[in-house]
Amino acid sequence: MNTIPSTFNRDLPAYTVIGKGERGANTGMSAVLLSRGGRYLRRSIFQDLEKAGFDYVLSIETGKESYDIEELSLRYPFAQFLILRENLSLGEQINIAAMEVRTPLFFVLWNDVRFTQSGGAERIAERILQYDQLCTVPVVQNTHFETLPTLIVPALYRGFLKTIPFVPVKEGALSLYPFDGVGVYHTEKFINITGYDPDIKSSYWQLMDFGFRAYLWGEKIKASQLVKVLYDGEPVPQDTSMHPDYRRFYLKNIAPVFHGDSTLLPYRRFISYLFKSGEGFRTAWHNFRRVRDWVEVNKYRFRMDARQLAELWEETE
Repeated sequence: MNTIPSTFNRDLPAYTVIGKGERGANTGMSAVLLSRGGRYLRRSIFQDLEKAGFDYVLSIETGKESYDIEELSLRYPFAQFLILRENLSLGEQINIAAMEVRTPLFFVLWNDVRFTQSGGAERIAERILQYDQLCTVPVVQNTHFETLPTLIVPALYRGFLKTIPFVPVKEGALSLYPFDGVGVYHTEKFINITGYDPDIKSSYWQLMDFGFRAYLWGEKIKASQLVKVLYDGEPVPQDTSMHPDYRRFYLKNIAPVFHGDSTLLPYRRFISYLFKSGEGFRTAWHNFRRVRDWVEVNKYRFRMDARQLAELWEETE
């Protein structure tokens, strides 16, 4: 794996690792287990992951379910438990997991999302490693085995950004981002695009930023009929409101303009941003300059801008 960019692991939150972390298989894929709370039989979850054949399991612990860590670490030596010392966003938790992963792929799941394909990790890893793509999103079903519309397509209409969910019906269909963060990530590619933005706290805008940056920088996120997960309950509704985090998302992904072989955040975008953001002049200018500097550093990593992405989505597919 390449050297981890300093922009990825900067100011990484503190956490503690418990567990042996002994390799349980040799598939090239680990499972990352996030917790949404609730009283789930954790032993059953780890049994499913063991049967699936993951090399390792990294369980992100928020402190709510930590009473059984010692027992689980002894029973499942392939597991490690990452105990967070503070409340972190979805993306920050996945970033931490990526730092600890020792396999080319990692599959992000929640404790209320079941992956029960016995021995499935090996088959999936073998196929996905051939794809060589940033992220592969699964087919998502509810308790009635109905497939949910979790394929996300972007659309720009009169300068406004919208996303439209679809049911995945074919192999390799594009998705703007992994719904709920669930998906199989290519570890090296994930780190190379600097993972999720820790300065964005809203899960929705964090996912949007990750997906846009992936495509603008030339990566792909695709669905696979081979990978299926089952939600024990209904997926948590996404808060798509104009959260303050939208401002940073807008400056990083919508405002930049691609021309020739590089991208620029033009100064002319500032006046529009100032009036729409609701921020004072000094704050708005500080935030604008901060993101403009970020765009300048990464200007040659862009392959298109947001308008080109929306217009060429079907052709890109």
